[in-house]
Amino acid sequence: MLDVVEVRYLHNYVVWLRFDDGTQGEVDLRGELWGEMFEPLIDVDVFRCVSVNPDTGTIEWANGADLAPEYLFERLRIVPTE
Repeated sequence: MLDVVEVRYLHNYVVWLRFDDGTQGEVDLRGELWGEMFEPLIDVDVFRCVSVNPDTGTIEWANGADLAPEYLFERLRIVPTE
């Protein structure tokens, strides 16, 4: 199982992720912000406060919202490094 080890807010609802196997890229989560836990994240100021929880190996927000690392990996858009 892959774990997220680093996250950076990029813009709008896009985050950059790095997984423990070295895979990295961007995920646009705009379409995922529905339901009681995720609707507060529509506020970009709240969304941008994303962090990695090393105990669960995924990203989360202060209100407890999180997404499975496997789901994030599937949605990852690999961005070539220069």
